[in-house]
Order: sequence, then C-alpha cells, then structure tokens
Amino acid sequence: MKEILILLPAKAASTRLKLKNMQLLRGKPLLQWAIDCAKEAQLDADILVSSESNEIIQFALSQNILIQQRPEKLAVDPAGVVDVALYVLSELESQGKHYQTLIILLPTCPFRTAEDVQQALKLYEQEHAHFLMSVSEYSHTPFAAMKLDESGILDPFFPDYIGKKSQQMPKAYRANGAIHILNVETFKKEKSYYAQPLIGYTMPAERSIDIDNASDLNYADFIIQAKSPHLSNSGN
Repeated sequence: MKEILILLPAKAASTRLKLKNMQLLRGKPLLQWAIDCAKEAQLDADILVSSESNEIIQFALSQNILIQQRPEKLAVDPAGVVDVALYVLSELESQGKHYQTLIILLPTCPFRTAEDVQQALKLYEQEHAHFLMSVSEYSHTPFAAMKLDESGILDPFFPDYIGKKSQQMPKAYRANGAIHILNVETFKKEKSYYAQPLIGYTMPAERSIDIDNASDLNYADFIIQAKSPHLSNSGN
C-alpha cells in the first residue's frame, strides 16, 4: 500500500466556466495538465481523479490512474474540495486502502510544476507538518483596501496603513489553489485544510494562475504564447 494519495478533484458542474476542468489549454485539457504534473513528480503515489461526470471518469481511465465517481451533491455548492477529499478517503478506507499523506492538485492551476510538488512535499516533511498550502504574494497589497458604503463614502479597512508606501506594509499572501498537502488522520479530525499550524509553500505569480473563467483561460494561453511563440494552438 502506498503512503501518498494524489487527489485531482475534477467536477463537471462548474458555474463560471462550463466543464472547466476539461477546457483546452494549448490543445490539452486542464485535467491532463494536472495528471501529467502528478506523474512527473514521481512520488510513488496513487493518483486519483474524483468526478461526478462519466465523460471525465472515462477520460481519467484512459490515463492509467485511479478514478472515483462522486455523488452529484458533492459536485455543486455548498460542497467544496474538503468535502470531496473526505468522501474520497472514506470510500477508499471502506475498500481497505489507507494513506498517511494526501496531496490535492486542482486541475485549474496548469502552471504548477512537478518540481513545485516535490519541493512542497520536501518542505512538508522537513517541518514535520500536518498542513501545507501553496501561496503567492499579492500583487497589490490588501492593507491599502477601502470599503465603499451605500452613501458613497470610502473608509479604509486598515487605517494604520493608509498613506504608507507598499514597501512599508507587511507582505501578504493568498492561497493559489495549486498544492495542498495534508496529514490524513489530522485532516479527518479537523475537516479543514486551513487548520493550524499551516505551512506555506511560496510560488511565483507566473505559476500561480488559477483558472476560474474564460478570461483566466485566455490569459493562461497568452502567457504560454508569450513564452513560446513557436507553439501552435493545437499544443503540438
């Protein structure tokens, strides 16, 4: 039995971008980008795709990885990745399959690399962590944010930082969705991947794109074209 499970949650019932996880980027479905990354990381792990979609399940079967068809209720709001992960683990355990470490890779983060996964796991193990999350630095500091009330009055969320230069404000980071690494037993107790202590694996902005809508997908395509203009739209 392998100690690590890599989970690729790939529902079909996305709202902002239809069948988001199967959208093509340079001729390759986003799910394929995630599968390739998981395989290239070479972690001696089981790789599993969870979906409610027969189309996605059939695609995953062609990739020589594990599949699990989830209930429809786990593919729509308010169900999230945590609910899906807990369901996956429960179903596998009912089959006698147990894992120590769970790695979650969202297919919507195509620029995450195998090296990112390897380095994140290395950091997780070095820190004897139970929870790790990949993050990237905010391009615009949230400490300068203001709220606009119904009368049109602007009011700062963080008054102490108003008027200060960005260099004078604390660095702030956002979850980029690329990598979550969890201790399975602790995760089952906490039922959250924000439980403390939470270790951060920092990734640069150019590898932290999380595709949520058509504009994000177009931007990702633009980034690839800008880096490799010789590539055709077919991905060949």
